[in-house]
Amino acid sequence: MGLKLGSSGLGTGPLSDLPADAEAQAVAVIDAAYEAGIRFFDTAPFYGRGVGERRLGVALADRPRSEYVLSTKVGRSPVAADGRVRAEFDFSDESVCRSLDESLFRLGVDAVDIALIHDPDDHWEAAIGEAYPALDELRRQGVVKAIGVGMNQWQMPARFVREAEIDVVLLAGRYSLLDQSGAELLQLCAERDVAVIAAGVFNSGVLAAHEPRGTYNYAQAPPEIIARARRLATVCERHGVTLPHAALAFPRQHPAVTSVLFGAESAEEVRRNVALLDSPVPEALWADLAHEGLIERG
Repeated sequence: MGLKLGSSGLGTGPLSDLPADAEAQAVAVIDAAYEAGIRFFDTAPFYGRGVGERRLGVALADRPRSEYVLSTKVGRSPVAADGRVRAEFDFSDESVCRSLDESLFRLGVDAVDIALIHDPDDHWEAAIGEAYPALDELRRQGVVKAIGVGMNQWQMPARFVREAEIDVVLLAGRYSLLDQSGAELLQLCAERDVAVIAAGVFNSGVLAAHEPRGTYNYAQAPPEIIARARRLATVCERHGVTLPHAALAFPRQHPAVTSVLFGAESAEEVRRNVALLDSPVPEALWADLAHEGLIERG
């Protein structure tokens, strides 16, 4: 791919959920990431109807553009209807170009480094037949340096890897302590020299604290998932490791994973996650978890 993402990156989805008067908090999160050495930032128009992009642009405005990598997405936009926000999907050539132009305006930059087709789960034909050729042309023109797909499933990204010339896959939640279903995709990416960005490593929250709780795949974690997470935590304890530490470290064991992407709502969360990522995990932990049948290693 030719881009240096670094071993970790910051996703801006959580920043778009902060209230309107939390601009300073959002900037503090991005500043903390930058000060901790993170130079890869991922965003999307869908995050807060552009709020994630705008807040990222504000925070990075005084940083040298050559020092960091920006990733955004196309194809999935937020639409307000009946007091709620729903996703609208448009993977046409015109939409892709318009979306990128609007993203550049909100980010306050002349170009992004990576453009990803965003969650085309039910739109394969449009994504491969329209969005991909549009991004491929922009890549040829040098408007973007790398293109790919960002999804919460692994099967369609695998089709993109096989049938298109993409540079990167952002895979959310499918290669984590609780779900290694994306291992086949990662192996394919390793064979085709496609970079993998591992996102959603906490599976939307259940692995974010040592005592498992909260959500799994954006819904309340069911009892069987909580029970499995507690078994993971118990094994981690034997090795002096917390569950969040193991969750952040696990994807990096696979050679296809270039960077681990995490989100945060506070500077403290950023500093905690970076400290965990910088702290080694005993190799024996992975062997123990595999022996217990809790993980499959790539």
